[in-house]
Amino acid sequence: MAESSVSGFSVAEESGAHHAIARVASNVAAFIGRTLKGPVNQPVSIRSFAEYAQIFGALWQPSTVSYAVEQFFENGGRVALVVRVVNGARPPTVTLPAGDSFLTLRALAPGSREYLRASVDYDGIAATDVDRFNLVLQRVRAAGSEQIEDQEILRSLSILPDATRFVADALTESRLVRLHGTLPAQRPDRTPPQASGAVVGYVGSNPDGDDGAALSDYDIIGSSIKESGIFALKSAPPFNLLCIPPLTRTQDVGLSSLLVAARFCRDHHAILIVDPPASWRDPKSALEQFPKWPFRSENAAMFYPRIAAYDRLRGRVETFASSGAAAGLISRWDDNWPVWAAAEGDDAALRPGLKLSGVVPDVDRVRLAQLGINVLSTVRLPPRLSASPRTLAAGAVATTDWRYLSSRRLALFIMASIASGTRWMMFETNGPDLWRRARGQVDAFLTALFHDGAFVGRAAEDSFFVICDQRVNDAVQAAAGSVSLLFGFAASRPGEFHACLVTHRGGTSRVKPVSVNRMTTSQGQVTEEIETAILRGIAAEALEGA
Repeated sequence: MAESSVSGFSVAEESGAHHAIARVASNVAAFIGRTLKGPVNQPVSIRSFAEYAQIFGALWQPSTVSYAVEQFFENGGRVALVVRVVNGARPPTVTLPAGDSFLTLRALAPGSREYLRASVDYDGIAATDVDRFNLVLQRVRAAGSEQIEDQEILRSLSILPDATRFVADALTESRLVRLHGTLPAQRPDRTPPQASGAVVGYVGSNPDGDDGAALSDYDIIGSSIKESGIFALKSAPPFNLLCIPPLTRTQDVGLSSLLVAARFCRDHHAILIVDPPASWRDPKSALEQFPKWPFRSENAAMFYPRIAAYDRLRGRVETFASSGAAAGLISRWDDNWPVWAAAEGDDAALRPGLKLSGVVPDVDRVRLAQLGINVLSTVRLPPRLSASPRTLAAGAVATTDWRYLSSRRLALFIMASIASGTRWMMFETNGPDLWRRARGQVDAFLTALFHDGAFVGRAAEDSFFVICDQRVNDAVQAAAGSVSLLFGFAASRPGEFHACLVTHRGGTSRVKPVSVNRMTTSQGQVTEEIETAILRGIAAEALEGA
């Protein structure tokens, strides 16, 4: 989707039936954690660590996510989404004199590094409008700095609640502050020029901002209703990898956060990159503790061991969790290899500057891979030690087809691409013409993947199928404004399909894995032999959960 801004309006071109389904990006990583500054619970897209430093502050020792993001870009990452979460952090205030009282503003972003300043003038205000004033707000790089990072100019504000441009109402659209406390009886005083001789004077923010305490799992999980923590990503652009670095340098992310994050990744077609617990200090302890470790998921992967890298703040080599570097590694894979293929050669190794925190003998590397723990490397490995990366599905209820990261990522990639590329269906009349166009569009997408070698079948009919007709779109669905499409693909064996039902309804889209009879979906018989009753049951189930 291409977007541009024209006179304040967002102009976008959406894909339709006449467009080919676009292949979604597969290497966008989301990060959640504590940062030095920046907006809270708002996903921000960045393309370099320099951009991260400008928005969220540079490296900060209490911020494990700052190091993870730096290592992501150092190891080949291209695009990241960062969500800042806090625990009791407090924003600074700005106090503007107003006669015998004050007009107090409170910053939106909390923290001791949120430096704001404000200026009041009456330029262009009629002498009779004694309630009116102009307000200039700025965020600066540091206290007393003239390096302006953001600015807002609000003209002709009023201190009267019944007036147009009432200050409290106008500030609800500000990116920087909100009104705090009670209103003064009169408008704020004109800000006098600075002693340095500058024409415009400013009042700086008070030193009452606070960075809060270390994060807990409660802060990471957040609230679905408030869209905080993990759920802040509900409204984010699409992402494919999720990293939640340790809560502190010594405290791992808890099981509750991992479970919620894995389920969120399942619903949003992403892979959770899990850090190995700090207690797995060597391969022996990892091999002993992993069978008793309670977390398993087909939508998660672990890369072992932790990494050793130079800490510029402490001036020495330190041990860090591996998720940021691993996400960068996967992002780099996708630059040179299709999502369904495992990277080889130099693409499978960490870049110089990142080392392993400990030695992993060859025999332990093989044993860890068999358990589902991917072992990082700093050099190209011989074929006998190379193993296709795996998910943490081992021992879970999940199908064994998702043991390998490449096959699971292919499935998520297909689901996300088809869900996004068929959203036009919700704006069309649910009927045969719509079904025909949707079938053709999805069939063309899957056919292209087939010719590119994404599937295991030698023939297209053993590799995928598409159904969009009255069997998955009955009268009940049409009356409810819902439209569905069923597709399947062979992940590991020709003719044995994993099926997914895409349902578009009320401005939302949902992709749900469904079960179909594998005997009736083999050897090209799917379009003729899937029972209508089964498909109707699938559609009804999806409709109830929509």
